[in-house]
Amino acid sequence: MYSKHKHELFTRMKILHYTTFIFLLLIVGCSQKIQVPTESVNKENNAYQTFKNDPTGLRLYTLNNGLKVYLSKNTDSPKIETFIAVKAGSTYDPADQTGLAHYLEHMLFKGTSKMGTKNWEKEKVLLNEISELYELHKSENEVDKKEAIYRKIDSVSNKAADYAIANEYDKMISSIGAEGTNAFTSAEVTAYINKIPSNELDKWLSVESERFSELVLRLFHTELETVYEEFNRGQDNDGRKQFEAVFKNLFPTHPYGTQTTIGKAEHLKNPSMKAIHNYFETYYVPNNMAIIMVGDIDFDTTIEKVKASFGKFEAKKINKPKLIVEKPIESPIVVDIYGPSSESVYLTYRTPGKNSKDTPILTLIDYLLTNSTAGLIDLNLNSQQKVQSASSFYFQRKDYGVFGFYGKPKNNQSLEDIVKLIFNEIKNLKSGNFDDWLIDAVIKDLIKSKIQESENNKSVANAYLYSFAYETEWSKELQLLSDIKKLTKQDVVEFSKTFFKENYVVVNKRIGEDPQQVKVANPLITPVTVNRDEVSEFTTNFNKIISPALSVQKINFKKSIGSKILKNEIEFSSVENRTNNLASLSIKFPVGNDYDSDLELAFSYLEYLGSSNLTNEEIKKEFYKLGVDYGFKVINDETIISLSGLQENIAKGLDFLLSYLKDLKPNNLAYIDFAKSIEKSRENKLKNKSDILWDGLVSYSKYGENSRLRNIKSIDSLKKLTPDMLIDKIYELFKMKPKVFYYGNKVKETQMNFDLIYANNYPDAPVNFTSVKEVKDKYLEKETLGKVYFVNYDMVQAELLMISKKEIYNPKTIALSMLFNNYFGSGLSSIVFQEIRESKSLAYSAMSKYRLASKKEKPNYLYAYMGTQANKLPEAVKAMQVLLDKMPLNEAQFEVAKGSVLKTLAASRITKQFIYNEYNRLKKLGLNYDNRNEIYTELQGISLTDLNIFFNTYVKNTKFDLMVIGNKKDIDFKVLEQFGDVYELTPEYLFNY
Repeated sequence: MYSKHKHELFTRMKILHYTTFIFLLLIVGCSQKIQVPTESVNKENNAYQTFKNDPTGLRLYTLNNGLKVYLSKNTDSPKIETFIAVKAGSTYDPADQTGLAHYLEHMLFKGTSKMGTKNWEKEKVLLNEISELYELHKSENEVDKKEAIYRKIDSVSNKAADYAIANEYDKMISSIGAEGTNAFTSAEVTAYINKIPSNELDKWLSVESERFSELVLRLFHTELETVYEEFNRGQDNDGRKQFEAVFKNLFPTHPYGTQTTIGKAEHLKNPSMKAIHNYFETYYVPNNMAIIMVGDIDFDTTIEKVKASFGKFEAKKINKPKLIVEKPIESPIVVDIYGPSSESVYLTYRTPGKNSKDTPILTLIDYLLTNSTAGLIDLNLNSQQKVQSASSFYFQRKDYGVFGFYGKPKNNQSLEDIVKLIFNEIKNLKSGNFDDWLIDAVIKDLIKSKIQESENNKSVANAYLYSFAYETEWSKELQLLSDIKKLTKQDVVEFSKTFFKENYVVVNKRIGEDPQQVKVANPLITPVTVNRDEVSEFTTNFNKIISPALSVQKINFKKSIGSKILKNEIEFSSVENRTNNLASLSIKFPVGNDYDSDLELAFSYLEYLGSSNLTNEEIKKEFYKLGVDYGFKVINDETIISLSGLQENIAKGLDFLLSYLKDLKPNNLAYIDFAKSIEKSRENKLKNKSDILWDGLVSYSKYGENSRLRNIKSIDSLKKLTPDMLIDKIYELFKMKPKVFYYGNKVKETQMNFDLIYANNYPDAPVNFTSVKEVKDKYLEKETLGKVYFVNYDMVQAELLMISKKEIYNPKTIALSMLFNNYFGSGLSSIVFQEIRESKSLAYSAMSKYRLASKKEKPNYLYAYMGTQANKLPEAVKAMQVLLDKMPLNEAQFEVAKGSVLKTLAASRITKQFIYNEYNRLKKLGLNYDNRNEIYTELQGISLTDLNIFFNTYVKNTKFDLMVIGNKKDIDFKVLEQFGDVYELTPEYLFNY
């Protein structure tokens, strides 16, 4: 990925892995196999397919050159989610040039012979010379000669850079208000992503059709350094290494296992520009590509514009390599990998690919095992606290898939113990030891999930993307839920007996030094010019394209949010759902962790409690039968009890939940295990470098020793608490007056139901919180002291974060801070990204942000972050400090940033339940109205001079706390000492465990 590469990692959340995106609501209650016919329409020579019973409303076009165009309409906001997809992932990398597809992805942001250059005729001569030098470099084996060739590459590249205009694509795409600009490479597909305002379609098509028309490998060696950095970052990611080990052993001869997306170290060190060009010419052809657009579009107008821009590309015959068919796994394979993060285990099985007849039953089995509520693993392992955590997953690709299990151990529990427990749940599947109703409940759960996902344009676009990449007919996707519904318990039993045998791979992630760790050394690179003042002729013409204007949305909160005072003076707010049959209900109490730090413990403990009549497992089963999710969230100043699901069952779910909460049954054994689980979670957190940096160090910089993070109960104190004490915390909460928010399509009916149900369960009038106790903020941000805080961690790279406390929140800085962030510190065309990554290759990731407070009485903060190799840390810190002391001023780039912020703001829409969320966010800032029009008007009048004044006032000469995490033996502490007194802290100290 161009800024932050997205790799396929296993997660605990239940997913259908992008492709089983069904939304088939009309088949509920039907026991017969439903055909999902397609309908071909030929309208004014624009032929397309539609699919009956398709809630996404897909129109699938195929242009004369073979280009697939997926269009779906959603007018909730004037935006379009766009993907440009190429069936060219790492699976098709040449065996001697792995990582090629991913590196090509990076280079597609560099422009063409028209875009990104100020003199193509002179530049191309130098690029050809560089290409030939790389061929010499690749074939040379003698170290000294190889280094000499690279010095020549660096020299010629520096000359070529004089003609390059760095980030011109990014500037143009940013100028139209595009969001989420990025790309990713996976096994089968490379996809390029943008979310654009719908009025900017012409400009988007103009720049994208030019981008994909040809490949120019400019600024090649600086971008190669970025890929080196990305490779090294992967060495610090134990989860990624574990993921790769799974595939390496499940697929010993298929590219899924023999080569990774990032590529091998020796191939990264010896790239071939000619090989990359050949790959582009082979696979980046229209009959191997798709354009996907989901959002506010007009079908007929949009397809005509796509034809005009991409229809001119010529189709070519594609000869993809024939891939080896894997032999069956006949005996267990067990491997260990090592790293500093906490232990975990994968137990995995190879499955057929996405288009297999086994997809429905494997999907069903996945949900029978874990569905977050009532699956076999949910109830038998997680709820009973037999493990720290466990789940199943079903991961699909075109040729093969993975069915697997993931587990994390408790204290004094081995990874082998977890595998045994998982095998016992597989045994339950084989013997049919699960409730008969569970299959129907899974169907209901899937229906609910698909309704929710259908409202998200990116989710719909993702579904189309993987239907294209895996060559799965959309009609087959739509029929999947119907196919699952036909399955019986006996089908599950028989399939499980056949599928789950001795054909598995276990990958243990153990704590220890990784003996296979490989680091790609960074070559010396002379910083290149970014030619920030230059503009190509293409960009000049691009800027002349006139786009229709968009008006900024203005929400009338009084009209949009219903409000009624119920019995006992409980305020009931609502926003009507006009889209579907889903509903959600939140009961919010105005106290949280700052009022009582045991509240979060109490609600976490609820996970393991039953009532006087029902066990914990029976309660979860009842909720899953209803198709209603429930949850508890305790934050600093609020406790939220929530319900969501199908509207028809919300009242039943509310009654059941409130009845349960007033009749909790203490469980001493469960509490003992609960305390042990917390102890283990803390141990795991101490081993997580992201938690150490972004939680531990950030909190310490802001608050010092007096922080919420450190103000926790010791394990000994936890063990002295009793279940009754925690349950009493919950009972006390219901003596206070809550506020209620409802989103659904039965407002009046739900008001009446809530009034009756709540009063029946809690008849005593609640007291107003302000009359109970006033909570003062006991965690005050300290002043930035200019200290350096370092944590030693076994890693290849180093990460650095600079933080500075600024002035108390002031609404007058909103517009300027938005513009500053876009121009200076956030995004691919920002000053920080250009100078530190594009010009100097000093960091893989670099950003700076002026972050406004979330409450009016709180301070703002200035952040700067870099992830880089430890030996580049001194230069990287100095480069960032130079930028933070003097912001480069460029009028053209300022206008691009300003246009980007204005267009993004004009296209933003707040709808549905998010209206209430926005209202509450603004209230915390002292506002009771939608202020976006004010911000927009102010932005229009801001000049580069104004932005520089903002910089000089709030950024320049700032005193920072510098936080560094890295391997102590690689860090130059003399350099760090230049920035302040250095304090080496331990994770144990930061978290106060």
